[in-house]
Formats: sequence, C-alpha cells, structure tokens
Amino acid sequence: MSEFSVKSTIISRYAFTTVSCTMVNSGSEAREAVFEMQIPAPAFISNFTMIIGNKTYYGEVTGKEKKHSSDDKARHKKPPNSTEGRENGYETFKASVFIPRKMQAKFLLHYEELLQRRLGKYEYTVSIRPQQLVGRLRVEVNILEKSGIVSLEVPPLRNSKHKGNGKVEGDVSPPPSTVIGHTKTLAKVTFNPSVVEQTRIARNGILGDFIIRYDVNRELSVGDVQILNGYFVHYFAPTDLPPLPKNVVFVLDSSASMVGTKLKQTKEALFTILQDLRPEDHFNIIGFSNRIKVWQQDRLVPVTPNNIRDAKKYIHNMSPTGGTNINGALQTGAKLLNDYIAQNDIDARSVSLIIFLTDGRPTVGETQSLKILSNTKDAIRDKFCLFTIGIGNDVDHKLLERMALENCGMTRHFQEDEDAASHLKGFYDEIGTPLLSDIRVDYPEDNVEQVTQNFFPNYFNGSEIIIAGKLINRTSDSLHVEVTASNSKKYILLKKDVAIDLNCNSLPPPFLGIQRQQDKQRIKISKTSADGDPHFVIDFPSSKFSVCFNIDGEPGDILRLVSDHKESGVTVNGQLVGAPAPPNGHKKHRTYFSTITILNNKPERSYLEITPKRIILDDGERLLLSCGRSAVVRSSSLEVSICANSNITVTIRDTISFVILIHRYKKPAPYQRNHLGFYISNSKGLSSDSHGLLGQFLNHEVKLLQASLNTSHQQVGQNQTDALKPNPTNTLKVKGRLVPVVWKQRRIYNGQQEVECWFAKNNADKLIDGSYKDYLASHPFDTGTSFGTSNSL
Repeated sequence: MSEFSVKSTIISRYAFTTVSCTMVNSGSEAREAVFEMQIPAPAFISNFTMIIGNKTYYGEVTGKEKKHSSDDKARHKKPPNSTEGRENGYETFKASVFIPRKMQAKFLLHYEELLQRRLGKYEYTVSIRPQQLVGRLRVEVNILEKSGIVSLEVPPLRNSKHKGNGKVEGDVSPPPSTVIGHTKTLAKVTFNPSVVEQTRIARNGILGDFIIRYDVNRELSVGDVQILNGYFVHYFAPTDLPPLPKNVVFVLDSSASMVGTKLKQTKEALFTILQDLRPEDHFNIIGFSNRIKVWQQDRLVPVTPNNIRDAKKYIHNMSPTGGTNINGALQTGAKLLNDYIAQNDIDARSVSLIIFLTDGRPTVGETQSLKILSNTKDAIRDKFCLFTIGIGNDVDHKLLERMALENCGMTRHFQEDEDAASHLKGFYDEIGTPLLSDIRVDYPEDNVEQVTQNFFPNYFNGSEIIIAGKLINRTSDSLHVEVTASNSKKYILLKKDVAIDLNCNSLPPPFLGIQRQQDKQRIKISKTSADGDPHFVIDFPSSKFSVCFNIDGEPGDILRLVSDHKESGVTVNGQLVGAPAPPNGHKKHRTYFSTITILNNKPERSYLEITPKRIILDDGERLLLSCGRSAVVRSSSLEVSICANSNITVTIRDTISFVILIHRYKKPAPYQRNHLGFYISNSKGLSSDSHGLLGQFLNHEVKLLQASLNTSHQQVGQNQTDALKPNPTNTLKVKGRLVPVVWKQRRIYNGQQEVECWFAKNNADKLIDGSYKDYLASHPFDTGTSFGTSNSL
C-alpha cells in the first residue's frame, strides 16, 4: 500500500467522506490485493470505483432491501454470522482484485452519513486500519456550520480492541502530526503521520479511530432549519432546561454466558449509574436467565441512600447461571412498569423507560424473534420506551435493534473488552437526563409535505431531534415552525418564522456544500456555446451579431472545443453520444455531448470529467461529485460550483469561466438523451492562439459582407445588420475566406432564450479552419498541442 488518504467535508452535520487507497504490485506475477475499510453502521456507500492500470471499474450501489432479498436463501441455509460485519457500530466494506505484475490499483470509496449528537457533541470517526505502514497517509476533515462551531476537540486515537495504540493514561492531546484550525463557522483538521510516527503508534499499521468532536451554537428556540434543494432538515436540540423525573427498570442478563468479564463490567457500570440517579427518580432491577428475579416486587422505589445501597448489594450478589429467557424478562419488566404507572399518581411529565442488557440469543421460553417482537410491542403499548444493549459476539443485533426502534428507544452494541464499563456508562449518560416529553413539531400544511416524523415521546439532554420534509411552496421566503412540549415545570410553546434563502449561493473555500437549486436564468453566461444536437453559437459583441453552425459528427466522436494547451494550459473536449433521429427528420441520427472534459496544466495539472450525473475532479487528489447535489469546491487555481441538476460553473485562475448546462429527461423520447451544453462565460485568460471549434473565434473578428458571391463585396456597417436579414446572399469574411450564411433563430440556455444568428451550412465549411474532422481528438484527455496534432495531459 503506497497511499491511504481520507478526505471528508461536513456541512450542517452531514458528512461526505472519500477514501482513496493505492496498492502497488512490484512482484513478477499477478497478486491479490484486498481493500478493507470499516465505516459507521448508519452511513451509506454512494460510490465505489477501482482503477487498475488504465482501466476503470465502477461499482453498482444497490439498496439494502434488494441485497437482502437476494440473500434470503443463504440466510435460511446458515445462521447469520454473529457480528454480521459489525464491530462497535461499524460495518466492514471489503473488496479484492488481482493486480498484474508491475502495476498498481487504486480504490475509491465514497460514503455519507448524518452525524448524531450524543452527550452534547457530534462525533465524526474515521477508521484508520491499513494493516501496514503506509508511505503517504493523510486524513483531512473540513467542517462548515453556519450557526457557529464550539468545543472542537480531537482526542487521542481510539483502539479498544488492540493494545499498543500509543495512548498514555490520562492523555487527551490529539494524535501526533494533527493540525487543527478553525474560525467561527469553518474548521479544518488534518492528520498526516510519517512512517516513523506511524511506527511509534503501532508497528502493525493498525492505528485506530481518528475522532473529531464538536458542537454548534444553539439556544432555546425552534432550532436550526436548513433548506436543501426544495427539502428542509430541522434540527432541534434545546439546552439549559431542568431534567424530568425518571421511572426506570433495569433488566439485566445473568445467564451462564455472562460469566467473567461481561458480568463484572456490567456490575461496575450499574454501580456508577445507580449513583447518578436523581432524588426525584424511581427505579427497580430485574435479573434474568432461565429464571426471572425481581428485586422489589410489584413496585418502583424512590432514590434514597438506603435503596441505592440495597440495590448495589443485589447487583453484587448476581451470579451467572442458566439459559436466556429474553421474552419472559421483557414481559415481566413491561408489566412492572405498566402497573406502576397505572396504580400510582406519578408526575405526568415524568419519563418511563426500560433499559435491557443481554449478551446472548433467546434460548429459554419464546425463542422466535418475530414473536418476541410482537409480544414486546403488545406489552409496552406505546406507554414508555425500551433501550437495548448487546455485549459480545453472540447477541442477535437485529432483534435488539428492532425491539428498540419499534418502541421509541435506541440500541447499542459493545464488544467484550476493557472499555465495556465506560461504554455502558456512556450510553446511560445519553438517556439519563430527559429534558422534554411529548414533543410535537408543526409546520403549515400548505407549505410542507412528506414530513418524516413530527411527534417524539422524549428529548434527552445532549441529543438532537431531526425532522426532514419537502417544501410545497418553494417561492416562500420563510417557513413557520411551532414546537409544543412538556418539561419538569410547565408546558412550553415555541414559534418562529425561519428565513429561507432562495438563491443558490456558493460557500467559502475550500468547502463542499449543499444549497438550494438556483434559477437557471441567474447564472452569468454568454451566447458562445455548443449545445443540443450539437448547435454551435459564436457571439461577436463588437460586431453586434452572432454566427452559428452545426456539427454532424458520429457517436463516439470527441470534438476539440477549446485548445489552448501551450499558452493558458487549458483544453476542453466534448464526447458525442448518439440517438435515433425523430420521425420524418432529415438526419440519420442525432448526437449530443455526453461528456465534457476540461484539462488545465497551469500552475499544476488537473482535470474535470463531467457527465449529466457526476463530476470527477482530479487535482492530485481524486474527488467524485454528484450533479444532483449543489456544491462548491475550490483549489489554488480551480473552482467548481454545482447547482443541483441545473448547471456547473468552472472557473480557472479567475480569468477563464465555463458553464455546463445539465439536460436531463424524466421520460425521454427515443431521440432524446441526457446530455450537456457547453458555454464560455469568460475567455479573458485564453490566449490569442487558442483554437478549437469555439476557441478559434474568441480573439478574431468576422466581417459581414452584402452582395452575391460572384460580384464585388461591400462591407456592411454594424447598424445595417437588420436590413440584411431577408437577403439570402449575405456573406461572412473569415481570415480571407468567404462564407455564405443565412439568417436563423436558435434556442439556447435549455431552450429558454432565443438568439438570432448568421448560420453557416455544411458542417461550418470554410467558416472553421480545415474541416470538422480536423477537430477530432483521439481520447478525452487529448490536449492537441497544435492544430491537427495531438498530445496527452
């Protein structure tokens, strides 16, 4: 492995992560290379690409439901693996390939995740386990939070499974070579250890988890609302509220499999948790194996010093024995809590919950997962929430996860290791301080639809409520939000009109951002373009007229649009894709631009490969972007601004700008293809020697003549252009060549605007230097260093 790099951008708690790994086979025969990466379980993979030699292989991303349906037979034949690729909230992605001798392979993995707020902070984690020392190892994380970044911290590398992670007891300093910089709203964190520094951390190359924790500024209000391409995401996380009373039943596995470290760790964590209960809380404890033992029959007891002391004794005396009756334990806990709620005058604003912990699968009583889920749902009846904890490799993760999610709770899974006690305590800290109950969030019915959820039974201190939905009225400049809830002293009502920014604004460098779709008419654009089938337009502002022509190429042709590699270092090529001609059309087929490649050689080499779906940016580091998500990416000499499903603006050294329009069809006709339009917005940075089908006209004037081609030619004044429109014998003079033209109207800018132009027939014969075949590039990265020759970037 010669290189392992991770680049992530976090915008409003949403993280886009790209992992790049290069492996080299320096041997004399083909060898297998294995790329393995742990990603957070809530994350999803958006793209995977392998580049082997000069060949690129794109992975297909399928939904989980499709994967599960295809795996059903295998699942029934063999019990699922106990970890199912998961470890401490991670899933393992693995790919292998044979690399030919003396060649290399590059793996590119893209995944996305919404960060969860826990214990008052968002935590972003990157697993760095390359299994070997790496020559170039780098992690770069950029964060943008409009509401402001607070409490940014980078703790030491975390590696709970392996020792030798370089962590000194009590050390809270960042890993070696970490650089942290941030302003009020922007932050950049890099981790770039040398081979020597990697060796000091772990000689086997298993460095651990690189972690960033931060929070954002917030206040007791309706929260933060982000508008994203016609959808909204609402973050609600109030602070500084008094805690609500709790009614909690701890249901603890004491079966034989809990013997040793697991039960010892559980007891230690429970001792601490009991000490953290508040005087207004009530609690009880149930131990279960094949038998079920309730500490205090038919009641929950208040938190007093004597009750805490007796509870600790009860837990201390628990001994592991017997099987695992999960169904019976949950039924007993639910009945105990339901009876307590019904028979006692409890505080109406208190929060009731069961905390359930096990290390195994059901072996006694009801053992069918679906039946256990149904029984649990019927017993709880939406009266309280169930929180589940799994320890070790033998638990049924899916069962615990579904039990929690179907009963308004959360689940956690911990490995059996030296950190289990702190993990258990940490999970309790997440749910141990309820601040609000019965939270309802409302929006005007005529403004929103498809709201994910608007009622939440509880809100715990340090967490966050997230709601998403679609805006119906996309022209409104505000969204009315109302939040009603209960806290320990009163019922509260919060109201606010949240401003909506209707523009597709760019973000400060160097951050990748999500913004609302921009009005296509707002982009700064010129008439000089190549769009449609393809139709070319050249604007001559000083002459006050435009010239247009068509190029009838073949599918697969790559046309040189701008060639200025020697001077400005810029080249633009466009590849054609074919489609059948419309019925009764005069053409044998249509052609459109399926790919636009922009090459830049100054001050450093970089390129952009653009299709209607995605953009590949490579300026030393390869980045894949979706055309369906608004974003801005900036480097030292290049800026790419994406307005989702609309257009892409590429600016080079602030003196050259191109705009690429995205043409996509929901239900395309047989003669239509998703394609691109190419427009030159600013050509100041291109030299007078620039060439290409468009580039050759950028610094040359064209004269319009009136008269027949067989008679003398009279130059036409600029103010006489209108009088010439009906005359079929008008002529252009281009570099001494005479070109007959006719007056036409062309639709450009996605067909939203018309341009009047002088049209040259026959593939721009005599208008362009040479013939159109002289403008065919051999491949998308052909820079064409001079007219009629080719070269590569």
